[in-house]
Amino acid sequence: MAAAIAAFLTQEPTQKVKALSLKTSSRSNEMYRISVDTGGTFTDVVVTDDKGRLFIGKALTTPERSFSGLSAAIANAADQIGITFETLMAETRLLVYGTTRATNAIIERKTAKTALLVTKGFPDTLIYRNGGKLNSSQINAAVSPPFVPRHLTFEIPERINAEGGIERALDVEATRSILEELKKRDIEAVAVSFLWSIANSAHEREVGQLIEATLPGIPYTLSSELNPVIREYPRTSSTAIDASLKPLMQTHLSAIRSDMNAAGFRGELLVSASSGGVMHIEDMARKPIYMAKSGPAMAPLAGIAYTQSEGLKDDIIIVDTGGTTFDVSLIRAGTVKYSRDTWINGQLSGTLLGIATVDIRSVGAGGGSIAWIDSGGLLRVGPRSAGSVPGPACYGKGGTFPTVTDSAVALGYIDPDRFLGGRMKLDKSAAVAAITPIARSIGKSVEETAAAILKLASETMIKAIEDITINDGVHPADSVLVAGGGAAGLNILSIAKSLNSKSVIIPKTAGAISASGGQFSDVAIDFSGSCFTSTLQYEKEKVQALLKDLSVRADDFEGDLKRRGITNFTRRIYVQARYERQQFEMEIELPIEWIDAGEDLSVLREIYDSQCKRLYGFSRADAPIETITWRLRVVADLPQPELTWAGPKEGSMDIRTTKAYFDGHGLIDTCVYNGTTIPLETVIEGPAIIEEPTTTVVVDPGITGKLSANGNYIFSFGA
Repeated sequence: MAAAIAAFLTQEPTQKVKALSLKTSSRSNEMYRISVDTGGTFTDVVVTDDKGRLFIGKALTTPERSFSGLSAAIANAADQIGITFETLMAETRLLVYGTTRATNAIIERKTAKTALLVTKGFPDTLIYRNGGKLNSSQINAAVSPPFVPRHLTFEIPERINAEGGIERALDVEATRSILEELKKRDIEAVAVSFLWSIANSAHEREVGQLIEATLPGIPYTLSSELNPVIREYPRTSSTAIDASLKPLMQTHLSAIRSDMNAAGFRGELLVSASSGGVMHIEDMARKPIYMAKSGPAMAPLAGIAYTQSEGLKDDIIIVDTGGTTFDVSLIRAGTVKYSRDTWINGQLSGTLLGIATVDIRSVGAGGGSIAWIDSGGLLRVGPRSAGSVPGPACYGKGGTFPTVTDSAVALGYIDPDRFLGGRMKLDKSAAVAAITPIARSIGKSVEETAAAILKLASETMIKAIEDITINDGVHPADSVLVAGGGAAGLNILSIAKSLNSKSVIIPKTAGAISASGGQFSDVAIDFSGSCFTSTLQYEKEKVQALLKDLSVRADDFEGDLKRRGITNFTRRIYVQARYERQQFEMEIELPIEWIDAGEDLSVLREIYDSQCKRLYGFSRADAPIETITWRLRVVADLPQPELTWAGPKEGSMDIRTTKAYFDGHGLIDTCVYNGTTIPLETVIEGPAIIEEPTTTVVVDPGITGKLSANGNYIFSFGA
């Protein structure tokens, strides 16, 4: 495996991208752009062509071999276009691939056997974490084991001080001896994180050379290269995660590229990143940590595009309800919100990614979330999910636990014969049978129980939305709610009413919103570094030296992309800062001019004070501001599709009537619309159900919306 990984990292792309190859084509036939989101339950594919037409493919995810589900979803889209799978692959110039595999590997601890090398005397960083807990009064708070076990953590005799001086030289012989021990233990990856390597990386780089000589072919990660920022735990955690993912994800990406090439694909293969952009496959193989939480990071890009097309507000809440989780992200003033506080498996008790990612809050509430009765006899929903295998009971694949999807089927919201556009038949009797034991336990009818399950899931989702918005000084009522995910339409309108939201957008691509976000993605990367100083005694030279280093790294990155034919770039600079004696820092964006002349402290103070006032209700104009970590973000613009919606072909709108259960109304007659036959600008009044090929929208009684000229369902509520 080690040899295969090394070969993958050094091989050239199968086909170099020539200048303008992503923008124009001299061929007479169509050229396509494909974006993929491989989720825990479904694999979603969005295809656009040169005319701006959009097609959605969907298939069950196949964990044992990702390309099986991926190819089935692409074939489904090809059928809609009217071409073969082979033709679509051959005529695709760009494919953006996203997957939850890295995230799942971290959650399930199915990563490589990894050794962690640390400074002698500091072996417990991953055990102590940040030292906090959510509930200070909970003495026995459960925490997950350290990401790298203590017995695989090795202390290296060396020491760098905070100024970069060498307190203790690296003991080369002791290091070689430890590396020989790693060889005996069949270590598959190595993470290196020394104290203050951000000030002087010489020791880490020397250990890297020793690893290459002693453990040839074994991948390793140096903290000073991956994430050179202050704070020991985030840097060490990100380094350990990245190293542990390399064997798995490099093998996976190599297999995907091989399968794609065998299927006739000759275009450019990019991979979605947790930073809200995409990276070339070779770059991602070198830093696979950016694949963690990368799927949901694409949804905000779609949310911005759809909201702008409708001319609505630029404060946006994006929700993505999949089979397993409910993901929420926030756009403020048209800008994606980022965070270095992204945890997997629970805040403070789980594992911290430690890198700058799109700020996404996830809760265990999706279409596959399982309903159950706790020891006190109360109904609960989630966080356990039925996934795609065996899936909800109604899938007929062996699942017996009642889920949110089963509840929607029992309530009459989902037609068992028309799921996924009729490609997958559901078993309503199995859904009812799964819900019945719970209904008996709580003394309710099946319909009342199903409605309660859906309502409980909604309450969990509402709390997640309030957490990310109110904590950022945004009121949900003042924002546009963009709903995505195959299960989002089941309850998003009732959620919007509870939040007093004024506008809700449900795109026709809602069932594949993360995949559709890949259509609007650009190549993006962050370069970070730490430089501690204060406005009280501002060390301009140190800051300028760091910013120059970040700029040089950005120049190299842009130079590589220019050779691939990408020429338009944008840079943004961020700094994590805090008031003196404040425990944790807050990130703000500064004018890009700081790169060349970072000395206007009045601008820094104005921006920091303003953001602190907005988030926390106070500012300290007399307190010095300390700057900690700087982040330079480089975005390389890719051509974006200009989507057009022609509406359905000539013919009457397909409407039928069914019985559906609505809380407070019981079982009532409900209009069911075939979404593919609805003309643009059609007004829809509840109670109604809209069946799109990849999602179902439930319109409660008293709610009115329309299909806009841009192909989005818009629902507006009272002022």
